[in-house]
Order: sequence, then C-alpha cells, then structure tokens
Amino acid sequence: MRLTLFFIVMLLFPSCKGVSQERTMTNDHTNNPHYSRTDTTHLHVSDAEWKKILPADLYAVAREQATERAFTGQYWDADTKGTYYCAVCGNTLFKSDAKFASSCGWPSFFEAIRPNSVIYRDDNSHGMHRTEVLCGRCESHLGHIFDDGPPPSYKRFCMNSISLDFEPGIASK
Repeated sequence: MRLTLFFIVMLLFPSCKGVSQERTMTNDHTNNPHYSRTDTTHLHVSDAEWKKILPADLYAVAREQATERAFTGQYWDADTKGTYYCAVCGNTLFKSDAKFASSCGWPSFFEAIRPNSVIYRDDNSHGMHRTEVLCGRCESHLGHIFDDGPPPSYKRFCMNSISLDFEPGIASK
C-alpha cells in the first residue's frame, strides 16, 4: 500500500525537487541568528540570507517549495509526545496531540498550535489547486493543507519533516 502511494505521488509530482531526509536529530541552529522558540516577531529575511544560513536540503524545501520524498522524513510515522517547531526560525507550530496517522508518507496534523502560527497561500503549481501552509513567523514552506483530516477540524496539515524540529516531552501550548 505504502509503495503504491509513493509511486502515485511521484507520478503526480514529477517536477518536484525530491529531498531525501536522513538527519536523525534536530538542526544545529548555532549559525542561525533568527532561530528562537520564544520570539514570535515576524521576520523579514531575504532568501539570499537564508541560503547562507540554512542547510541546502532545508533551504530547498523551506524557501524553494521543494518536497521531501514520501516515507523518508523522520517524523512521518513518529508518535512521540512533544512539540513541533519551524526548523527555519523556531516558531511553535504543532502539538503531537494533533498529529495523526494519515499513511500519506508525511507527518499530518489536524490543527496548528495557534491560529497565527501558520499562514496560507494559494498554490496552483503542478496543474492543480492546493493551499500551501507557511510558517507564520518566517513564511517558510511547510507543506499543504487538505480537507480530508479527522475531527474536530477535518483538516490534514501535510507537512515536510525537514521543515520541522521536534522537542519531546509534554506537548506545549
């Protein structure tokens, strides 16, 4: 089933820049002066500056709207309790309590941690209409939202693992 879904996704998105993710721990943010898990101030950072700061695979997804390949990201099937943050700027995005097993190959959530933690933009790429989900603080690409999630929201935030950092523990509010 998973392999079939993987091939369907690759057929639907042949021009996506596939990003393989092999990292097993959170990003090293020592070179990123904009990373903060407490500051919610909107950032105005140029793509040129982000390119100097971010690892190439994260830059490709977050700033160039690439996508990691299905079933390769470290969080797609994770069920550890904790909180998910933007890997680019540290903005708090999702609680693990809102994560669910969608079997789509990417981590899925039914709601963001707060209304302004993410923002939305129309995406008409690849011959279809979708809604892109961006970090509300740095406007980095996180993934897309669909209307096929579970209650209570019936939404599925389909996120790229590489765009997320995770801190295990009690899911913060």
